[in-house]
Formats: sequence, C-alpha cells, structure tokens
Amino acid sequence: MTDRRRQARVPGFLVPLWALCVLTPSAASAQHEMHGMTMEGGWRMVPMDMSMPMLPGLENAVPVVGPFLPGMGMDPSMLPEARPSEMVPMADGDTLDVSVSMVRRTIDGHEMVMFGYNQQYPGPLLQAPRDATIVVRVRNEIQMPTTIHWHGVRLENRFDGVPGVTQEAIEQGESFTYEVHVPDAGMYWYHPHVREDVQQDLGLFGNLLVTSPDPDYYGPAHREEVFVLDDMLMDEQGALPWGDSAPTHALMGRFGNVMMVNGETDYRLTAQKGEVVRFYLTNVANSRTFNVTFGGAKVKVVASDVSRFEREQWVGSVVIAPAERYVVDVRFDEPGEVVIANTIQAINHFRGEFYPHVDTLSMVSVSDEPAESSVSEAFDTLREHADVVGDVESFRSFFGQAPDYELETTVRVRDLHQSIVLSMEADTLYVPPMEWNDAMPMMNWLSTGEQVTWILKDRETGAENGEIDWSFDVGDVVKIRIFNTPDSFHPMNHPIHVHGQRFLVLSMDGVESENLVWKDTAIVPVGSEMDLLIDMSNPGEWMIHCHIAEHLHAGMMFSFTVGAERP
Repeated sequence: MTDRRRQARVPGFLVPLWALCVLTPSAASAQHEMHGMTMEGGWRMVPMDMSMPMLPGLENAVPVVGPFLPGMGMDPSMLPEARPSEMVPMADGDTLDVSVSMVRRTIDGHEMVMFGYNQQYPGPLLQAPRDATIVVRVRNEIQMPTTIHWHGVRLENRFDGVPGVTQEAIEQGESFTYEVHVPDAGMYWYHPHVREDVQQDLGLFGNLLVTSPDPDYYGPAHREEVFVLDDMLMDEQGALPWGDSAPTHALMGRFGNVMMVNGETDYRLTAQKGEVVRFYLTNVANSRTFNVTFGGAKVKVVASDVSRFEREQWVGSVVIAPAERYVVDVRFDEPGEVVIANTIQAINHFRGEFYPHVDTLSMVSVSDEPAESSVSEAFDTLREHADVVGDVESFRSFFGQAPDYELETTVRVRDLHQSIVLSMEADTLYVPPMEWNDAMPMMNWLSTGEQVTWILKDRETGAENGEIDWSFDVGDVVKIRIFNTPDSFHPMNHPIHVHGQRFLVLSMDGVESENLVWKDTAIVPVGSEMDLLIDMSNPGEWMIHCHIAEHLHAGMMFSFTVGAERP
C-alpha cells in the first residue's frame, strides 16, 4: 500500500478553505442576500451553510449550462396529485400498463411539478414470483425521452433499458413493451436510463419484489416494510433547478438537503413491543450514501442485491450506497419512540472540521402491547443459508486467481473557475474515504458535465470509459480489480453497478470478505482496492458504470459483451 493510499484511510487534518480566501463584509452580505434569489439565466444560488464562505470571484457565478425545471411556467394545480405507491401482484405472463407523466407533489411545504409512474410516488411496487416473466407496456407522456432499466434483474438484454445500446429511447407520445424475466428472489428496482440525474430525482423510481417459492426464505418476521431512501435539494422556493443540457454538481453528485422515505418527509410507523419488522431498503438518491441506524433496536442483515448472505449477521448500522438494496430484520424491544436515522460523520472543508450529523428518516412508535412471542424469540437465531454457501463454493476455485482486468478511477476537469481549481488543489492534505455530505456546495453546483469527466480506466491498455473493449462468453468467471485513486483532482467514492450479471465482492484492500452475498452494485471508497468476481451468465451488451447519476452523465461508463455459451 502506498503512502498516499494509507493517508486516504486514516484520520488526518483538513486545510480549512476559509484560510485560503478573505470574505469581505460586503461579500458576506451579498452571499446571504443571494440565497433564494433569481440569478443570471434563471438560476438560484445553491443552499449553503452560512459558515461556509463564498470563494473570491464566485459572487455572481452560475453553472455554464442553463436551468431546467419540469413544466416551467405551468400551474401545478392543473396536474393530478401523485398518490402513494400501490402494490401490484403479478403472475407469470401478466401485463401492466405504465404511463410516465407529470404530477403534482408537495414536499417540505412546496407544491412542485414532478414526474411519476402511473401518477404514483414512488412508482407501483411490482410483486412477482421467481422465474416469472411479466410484461410492462410503458408510454412516455413527459417532454423528455426516457426508458426503464430493471436494475439488478438478469433479464434478456434487449429489455435492459439502455438507450443506444439495447433500445432507442422512448420519445414523448411513444411506447415500448418490456418483457421482464425475474430469475432471482429479492428486492429490485426500476428507473430511467436517460438523464437519471433529472428524471430519477423527480420521482421516476419504483421497486420490484421477487418472491421465493420457499415460504421460509427469509425466516420469521411479524411484518414487512418497504423503505425507499431519497433526498431532494431544495431552497425556500422549492426544488433547485437541474442543468438542462448537462448535469450540475458533477464533482460530488447532487446531494439533497431534504430527506425522504417513500417520498415522504415525515414517515411514521407503529410497532408492538418485541415486534420483528423486515425492512426492504433501497437507496434511490443521486449521490448520497446513507448510514441507516435504528436507535437502540437490535438489527440483523439478511440479504442484499441479488441473494441472501451466506449467514445472517448482527449489525450496528446499514451502509447503503446509491442503487444498493439491503434486507434487514429489526426487533423493537423497548416501548417508546425509536428514530430511524442517517447517522454520519460529516465534513466541512471550509472550516476544516469533522462533526457528527444525524438526519431523521422515520419515527417508530413502539407500544407496550407485546407482539406474538414465537417470532420474537426466533429472531435471536442467526441462520446459515446452505444453498447460498453451496452456490458460492462452486466459484471458490476462482477466488485466488490473478485479476483478469484492472480498472482505475479518476477525474479530469477543464474550464472550471480558477477559484475552484486553486481551492481544490489546496484541499489535499486529507482525503476522506467516503463523502457522506456535500462539503463544498457552491463549487460542486458550479461544476457541470461539460467541464468534468469521470473516468474508468483499463490499467493495462490505458483505454478510458467508452474506449474499453471487453468481450466474454456465457460461463466465463471474471475477476476484476478496481482501484479508486486518491490523488485525482477530487477523489470520490463510487458505487459501481454491473448490468445483467451478478458478482461477489471477494475483498477490500486485501482483506477477504467473510460473509458473501451476490451483488449488482458495490461502493469503492477513496484509496481502496476492491476485487469483484463476476458470473458472466447472461448474453448481450451490458454496461458497467458509477451509479452516482452525475458521474454517469459525466462519462463514467462503458459496455462489455457476453457472447453465446461456448460448446
């Protein structure tokens, strides 16, 4: 391990950015007055903590792209109000019609024009049995082209929803029919693969729950709850505009300042004493990785993206990156209020500080009435899943092999404001492994996809992003090593998503994983090296990309092909 990588993973000191600039009283006053005001081209300044001073020369700066809000100039009251997500049970061969349209939503007291699947927020919760094939007919009624990507599902390639790769984008007024075969039990989700930074953030997401024929697949629980975790960037006028021709927030991704569960800012539950609640967690945020805590309740992790873990495991919290899913069982033993929260150690680059930060996600009111005792008692048993252990064991001979390919992540910038460049170059004494919050909101907002290119580079050939040309056959087992370099212009953690296949995270920084689970998305901290073992089981052309929406649209993606099974 190099000194640089070691530095990125141990506590250190930050260079406070306030030490690099002098904020005059007039500039500070202007900074305060500009919040919420319309600026050049229709922009509004990004919300900022007043303890974060504005860098010199940025007082009137706006992104180089124009602002976009859906239905600009439209009276939201003319649109239907989005209703909560409804469960849609589907059997093999069933068909569902889905419309993509504008809806009205009130979030944090602001009435806004947003998008919805079947006028729901989140979209309908589809439920289908394992090995079923469901048909979803999608009609696009918004002013942007769109698709639906069935995230994590090992379905037929032509229905993967990637424009220019598996289908043409669905234009306004047009339709596309998806045939979705679901070979693996678990929680999946669906979302667009056209300007996710806008469409997904505006409400185009929903879950697909694939059930196992085994009624004891997850073990006993009193009930189940679906938790879709999200955030929204807002000021006193509502949602901050998005970039029209390219994303803003291209350095760190668009962090929100309003937290939501299932589209609600005040999501509440009730439980009985000793009740075991199974939570299906999905992170649909553009960039935020959540660290979910459940107060003092006892928590065990059961499953993740594409399978159960080899063994159930007690955990203190659940770290869930954009696009990941986790299944956790929680027992609420003590009567009273339990806070489900995002509990992080935040960074303020301007003041050179670390500080604890807690965002309430949901409140659970636990009554004195006891829940049915047999389920409560069964919760104390950590089950081992022999089928998962056996499945993993069949791949173990590949664990020790040298990597077939090695990727390195980095970033390249051009034409950024000189104040941003100088500040970023100075802010290098400590590099955090994870960015839990937006520690530089104005610099991040002003960086766009026209100025920032995020890169996946093949270390052997030097090929970057779309230049990478990998080909495999069905049945290949491929080991890929990904190194997230800490010495780029702005190091950042990356949730890496592989379409159409499943993989195991074998190790992180040389430490072997002791409890394996099949994944489709995994986060690589800054300075870390992660080994993936990919089961190439599904033919077609598939994408690998960072699932921070702004990084994807700033170039951090490529496709690979899997040919037919060899004789």
